[in-house]
Amino acid sequence: MKNHPIFSQFGAYGVANPCYVPAAQGGPATFVPPAAESCGPSAPPASMFDSMPGYEGTVAGGGGFLPPPVPAFPVPQPVPGPEQPHWNIPSITEDIARDAFIQFASNKCCYSSGPAKDGVITHMEAFNTYRYRLETFTETRSTEWTHKPYIGQPVDAYVQPPPGPWDIPAKTPNFFVDDKQMIKVPYTSSVKKCHECLGMGRRPCKECTGTGSKLCWVCNGSGFKDSDRCHHCNGRGRNNCSNCSGQGSRICETCHGKAQLLVFIKLTVKWTNNSNDYVVEQLSGLQMNKLSKVSGKELYRDSQYMVYPVIGFPNPDVMQAAQHLVNDHRVKFSQTSRILQQRQTIQLIPITKVTYTWKGKSHIYYVYGNEFEVDANHYPATCCCTVM
Repeated sequence: MKNHPIFSQFGAYGVANPCYVPAAQGGPATFVPPAAESCGPSAPPASMFDSMPGYEGTVAGGGGFLPPPVPAFPVPQPVPGPEQPHWNIPSITEDIARDAFIQFASNKCCYSSGPAKDGVITHMEAFNTYRYRLETFTETRSTEWTHKPYIGQPVDAYVQPPPGPWDIPAKTPNFFVDDKQMIKVPYTSSVKKCHECLGMGRRPCKECTGTGSKLCWVCNGSGFKDSDRCHHCNGRGRNNCSNCSGQGSRICETCHGKAQLLVFIKLTVKWTNNSNDYVVEQLSGLQMNKLSKVSGKELYRDSQYMVYPVIGFPNPDVMQAAQHLVNDHRVKFSQTSRILQQRQTIQLIPITKVTYTWKGKSHIYYVYGNEFEVDANHYPATCCCTVM
C-alpha cells in the first residue's frame, strides 16, 4: 500500500501530492492529520468544464436565473372581468356563536367552560370585510455544471450544439401548484478524471491519516499495560483502523470508486405560485393577522394569462389594491421568469363581535371566517397549569 500513487510524492498522472510529507533523515514518509483533511481539491477546477455555446456563463453551483426570451408572437392582452353584485353575509346565529365559543374553551387546558356555557349574550355585531388575493404562476430556469460517477452513460458533448435553456421541453405543470424538474441538457456530457481522488478511485483515510492504523487507546501506544504486554494490540502499540479496515484509504465518495465522472450541464425548472393578499381595514377590533388562516365567501374569480385589475367593485380600496398588485407582479416577475397564468379572487370574510355578560361583568369575543374561529384574549376564567 505504501507504493500506491495516493501515498507517494507524486500522485496520479505525475501531479504533486499535497498529502505527502517526507520524513526527515530518510525515515518513512508519513501523513500529517491536518494535511489529510485537505487532500484533493474542495471544488472542481474550472478546466473541468467545457465551453458550450449558449451556456458560457454557466458555472458549478448555479449561475443565477435566466431571463426568458422575447415572445415570438404577441401575447394575449388581459380583458376586464365581469362586474360582480354586492354580496353581504348575514350575521351568524346566537347558537352558532355560543357553540363556537364552547368549542374554543374546551380546546384550552387552562380555561373553565363556565363563561362559554353560562355567559349571557347581550349583543352581536357583524363586521364583514373583503380580502383581495392575486396569484401569479411563474416558471424560472437556471443552469449549472454538475457531475455524477461515470458508469458508461452516453457521452454527447460537441455532437451538435446544445439547445437553448428555454428551448428544452419540460413537463406541463399544474397551474398555481409549486413544482420543480431537473433536466440534463443534451449535447453537454463528457467524461473527466475525478478531481477529488485525482483519478485513482480512492482517497486517504481521514481517521488514520492514511497509515492504516491508530494508536492503541488502551496502552497509549506503548505496547504494555501494567508492566504486561497489552492484550488489546498484542504489544504492537497500534491497532488497524476500523474506518478503512487497515487499508489506509477509502473509496472516493465523489466518483464512488469509478475514477471518472460524467460532467454535464443541469437545467433546473421551477414553477412557483407567487401570492399576495390585501385585507380591507375593519373597525371590529379583531387583529388583522387573525384573518390569514381562515376562508370566506368567494365573490369574484378571474383567471387568465394576464389579469386586468378589478373594475366596478363596490369597495374602492379593493380596486386600488388590485391595480397596485397587478402592476407590481408584472414588473417584479417578468424580469427573471415567464408568467404562465394569473388569478385574482375576492372573498368576503365574516366577522362577528359578540358581547356577553358573566358574573355581572361584560366581556367580548370574536367569531370569524367560514371555520367559525374564535378570538377571546381576555377570557374571564383561566387557571395556571404547571407541567411537571
